[in-house]
Amino acid sequence: MAFPEVLRRKYQDILQQIRQSGLHKQERIIHDKQGARIAVEYPFGSAGKELINMCSNNYLGLSSHPQVIKAAHQALDHRGYGLSSVRFICGTQDIHKELESHLSDFLGTEDSILFSSCFDANAAVFETLLDESAIMISDRLVHASIIDGMRLSRAAHDTYKHSDMQHLRQKLELHKDKETKIIITDGVFSMDGDIAPLAEIVELAEEYQALVFVDDSHATGFIGAKGRGSHEHCQVMGKIDLISTTFGKALGGASGGCISGRKELIDLLRQRARPYLFSNTLAPIITMTTLKVLDILAGSTQARDSLERKAAWWRQALIQAGFIVVAGESPIVPVMLYNAKLTQLFADELYKKKVFAVGFFFPVVPQAQARIRTQVSAAHSEEDLLFARDAFIEVAQKHDILGKTKAELLNMQV
Repeated sequence: MAFPEVLRRKYQDILQQIRQSGLHKQERIIHDKQGARIAVEYPFGSAGKELINMCSNNYLGLSSHPQVIKAAHQALDHRGYGLSSVRFICGTQDIHKELESHLSDFLGTEDSILFSSCFDANAAVFETLLDESAIMISDRLVHASIIDGMRLSRAAHDTYKHSDMQHLRQKLELHKDKETKIIITDGVFSMDGDIAPLAEIVELAEEYQALVFVDDSHATGFIGAKGRGSHEHCQVMGKIDLISTTFGKALGGASGGCISGRKELIDLLRQRARPYLFSNTLAPIITMTTLKVLDILAGSTQARDSLERKAAWWRQALIQAGFIVVAGESPIVPVMLYNAKLTQLFADELYKKKVFAVGFFFPVVPQAQARIRTQVSAAHSEEDLLFARDAFIEVAQKHDILGKTKAELLNMQV
């Protein structure tokens, strides 16, 4: 059957509107392995050139670490490429159980369950564990995967203002008669880089007999004294009921994720979570490399400590230069430009100066909240960060951005 012409025109019009509004997202082609410096082809068909990479989730620099690569080769040799099955049929290897046990030890939880991604994990948890008697109360800036997961649940849903504990208290009071209440938040918010006030959240949860769910994808491995996550940073280890996280960022950078927490909740997910029951098991290569990463983290906090120092330096360097930077303590350092077209222009100018940093704009962030989200890696050298800082300043000076207010940046004609 031919594609109906009326539908073709409909979708072409939508795409044209996206382009005209300055919201079109352009993929860049990388010609080598992930790292602090990468060869990037942009626009498509151009010659690739080496850039300082300031927009990767490779926080600990482990994506191409020699020990991680070696573990991947060993996994292929000894465990095969894939299992061609789901977990409860013939898809569970001993290494899957070993990884679940190691994750629980590392995160300080009772049990863990593996998923092919954290997106799948978040899609599984609320539908499985909550019924019509429950209320989900989420921070208004939670990750898109959490929002999609909540949509699958039969539970009612309410929100509280971002990290506003007084507003959260009001919502808990409003829903105090609900049989099951769950507070839902990111640990580190992916677009802003700030850390949720988990100590206050846990205190409120205990007062109102609520569960606490934390997506710690942008924290596991490097936030907290030993890199265990935002719950370690906030000194509430053992008090978070459910933690979702990914292996696709600091823990090797490929894919995979988990839910970790109370044993009864994990057991129920193992029995009823649809993304777990009906998706192939986590590939052996991901399982064994994640185990190796956890071994590396258990042996030393050197990469995590280096990342903390570099991130603090980078944040302060941008502030001193006159950029509007979202406050925070994580390696996510957003440079606020507010104007989507300006953000794309800024990213293109950085590319010309051999710095790779992508603009974020609607629908990835709210309207009029466009930004260059920079991310520091332990793999960055001092030279890399100095080079990137100078490039940011040169582009900003060229377009007279430094010192401008939000309103002025929004109104700039690009």
